[in-house]
Amino acid sequence: MPTDNQQSHIKQLINEAPLSGYQVLVVLICFVLNFNDGIDVLLVSFTAPSIAHSLGLSQTQLGYIFSAGLAGMTAGCFLLAPLADRIGRRPVFIISLFTITTGMLLVYFSDGFGELLLLRCLTGFGIGGILPNLATIAAEFSNQKTRDFNVGIVQGGWPLGAILTGFVTSKILPAYGWKFTYLVSGSFSLLMLLVVVAFLPESPMFLLERRPKKALSKLNAILQKIGQPILSALPIPVQNIKKVSVAQLFTKSLRTTTLLLWLGIFLGFLTLYTVLSWVPNLAKESGMPMVLSIYLGTTLNLGAFTGVFVMGLSIGKFGIKRVMAVFMTLAFTFMMVFGTTNLFYMWKFALIFLIGFFVQGGFNTFYPASSRIYPESIRATGIGWAMGIGRFGAIIGPTLFGMFHDMGFSIALRFAIFSVPLLLAAVLVNKIPSKNIG
Repeated sequence: MPTDNQQSHIKQLINEAPLSGYQVLVVLICFVLNFNDGIDVLLVSFTAPSIAHSLGLSQTQLGYIFSAGLAGMTAGCFLLAPLADRIGRRPVFIISLFTITTGMLLVYFSDGFGELLLLRCLTGFGIGGILPNLATIAAEFSNQKTRDFNVGIVQGGWPLGAILTGFVTSKILPAYGWKFTYLVSGSFSLLMLLVVVAFLPESPMFLLERRPKKALSKLNAILQKIGQPILSALPIPVQNIKKVSVAQLFTKSLRTTTLLLWLGIFLGFLTLYTVLSWVPNLAKESGMPMVLSIYLGTTLNLGAFTGVFVMGLSIGKFGIKRVMAVFMTLAFTFMMVFGTTNLFYMWKFALIFLIGFFVQGGFNTFYPASSRIYPESIRATGIGWAMGIGRFGAIIGPTLFGMFHDMGFSIALRFAIFSVPLLLAAVLVNKIPSKNIG
């Protein structure tokens, strides 16, 4: 019978063998799946002025609309994402995409503030389930050489989805209205659900660790596709299979790391989602035409996509902690400049590009950091709970920004307040004792 040494050997083969075309396909699917988060968050940002006008909402109520989806994401990170360590990565992908599709499509038929809040929560719940597992499955289908880059670049699907959302929304919104944009987005999510059902396999690490039904045949199918020899039987587990629990994130070796990671992600989300949610609306309020304000949001996400790509290339050479420190410091600087200066449109677009580059690029280092910190057996739970705790920052940030507006806070003061958490997040990550993220 295959031994525990063979189980370790399989992991070593995946770690050391060149990346196959099939593994690249899996990472690419994860990249495209991450469009959903970018589409969802930026769609509500781009359509916010139309929603507010249509439903007669105040700025505070608009903040609740932004935060409703984020509240759903938080619940999804806590309740749905960790199921991937119990029932598998693939089933959670399918459940999540079905939920996202339903929430998006039903917005087209919604009528009123309350219904919209509920559907935003439902959509967010599905996104919260899928996002942590994108990092998980990208890590588990990558070799050692490409793992950090693949986990990091998968998160680039977020701003790219936002960029495409900006272009599509600028064409659809004036012609067909804001509800139609959600119908289009829901249709894309449905297409991705079909792609996952047809092409996305279960993680080989999950099959080795948890041994679900037909684990051997599923594992052999994957091994064949990545050019590795098949098995006659499953290896003896390296250790007894234990029930996955949140308590495992607080063992003596992980307790300090988990707490610092949670707080750092909370602070990063606080600023990231505030900037992404409010920039187009602030531009519109300042007198910028609607189409230009949408393009400003698109420029923000073009910078974000570029920043994520550069970050993915940089962390392998310079280390996660150092890259995050540089990115977050520059993000803080450019946010302060944007909030305190009155610029021509051309310079606004340039500065917004840089803010997107360094805020998103700096924040996305949390994903490869999380995938390095937690072992395969609790990886989805670890990343899911870290992102779930962080989502409270994403919920609080946009709402506070709207409240500060209604209280008379200037743009300069609001940008100053929301730039500081970036520096604090970098400091916290640099205090994480794990040697895996040096």
